[in-house]
Amino acid sequence: MKLLSVAIPCYNSAAYMRKCIDSILVGGDRVEILIIDDGSQKDDTLAIAREYEERYPGICRAIHQENGGHGEAVNTGLKNAGGIYFKVVDSDDWLDRKVFLSVLDRLEEFTEKEKQLDLFICNFVYDKVGQKHKKVMSYRTAFPKDRVFSWKDVGHFMLGQYILMHSVIYRTDLLKGCGLRLPDHTFYVDNIYVYYPLPHAERLYYMDVNLYRYFIGREDQSVHEDVMIGRIDQQIRVTKLMLGYYDLSVISPKKLRSYMQSYLQIMMTISSILAIRSRSRENMEKKNELWSYLKDTDRKLYRKLRYSLFGMGVNLHTGLGNRLAEFCYKVTQRFYGFN
Repeated sequence: MKLLSVAIPCYNSAAYMRKCIDSILVGGDRVEILIIDDGSQKDDTLAIAREYEERYPGICRAIHQENGGHGEAVNTGLKNAGGIYFKVVDSDDWLDRKVFLSVLDRLEEFTEKEKQLDLFICNFVYDKVGQKHKKVMSYRTAFPKDRVFSWKDVGHFMLGQYILMHSVIYRTDLLKGCGLRLPDHTFYVDNIYVYYPLPHAERLYYMDVNLYRYFIGREDQSVHEDVMIGRIDQQIRVTKLMLGYYDLSVISPKKLRSYMQSYLQIMMTISSILAIRSRSRENMEKKNELWSYLKDTDRKLYRKLRYSLFGMGVNLHTGLGNRLAEFCYKVTQRFYGFN
């Protein structure tokens, strides 16, 4: 059995997917690389995937599917995964090769001792084009380092500090067992991917290394602000799905419940800020409908999120309120280097 399955969703990715794949190949026979061609039509994505499968048999697999979006590509990767652990790496991102080898060594140590982990967490780097100083998302304040811990041992999450898809390696059987399935033809499902399995993860481990390089810079990228505004319906759809997955009042322990609530808070805030930034009356109506939806489905959670600092900021129905919300967004954007 392979130690780690790495799924690489690819859609018209010929220009950059080789860098991604090559960064993972250093793992050798310990990894399987599932290169999922999501119905690419404009370039040689599938041909490149098959080339790697031919050159590296037993390590690389080329999997073709009809176009279903990022989420369906992840679903396909998970369905075909045979490794003990599972990670998603987007085709325009890459892993630090030296750090990757050290992560594999650590995972192997636990496997040899038959002490499997549920969730392995590393730092990631916002690798934004043109930015000399790359921002690192680390978790030193939140997690104890180099030891197995539970949610009861979690420390303080700072403002803007969230566990994202780039940070995580899940145990494969945990993902399959908890029933994770991402919606097709929908962007921003990486939020679901990291959020939905959290209550099922009991044995966590944090390694304070910068493993994942998260590339930001293409104008057509899904996280580009203009693109996100154009896809605000999908952002809202993902947010509504996440709101409905769990009754947070029964989630235990308290620190996990608090973190999950914080994650929903940022999802609501992002959807609201995008509506405000769009300067569109239609999008503002969608924002108001989203908050009404939360109020109708979970009044207790609504009160907590609506009357938090962020909730009040994005719901001040005045020009000053909108400008204040945008200012906070821009400060956070500049500090972390996203979008």
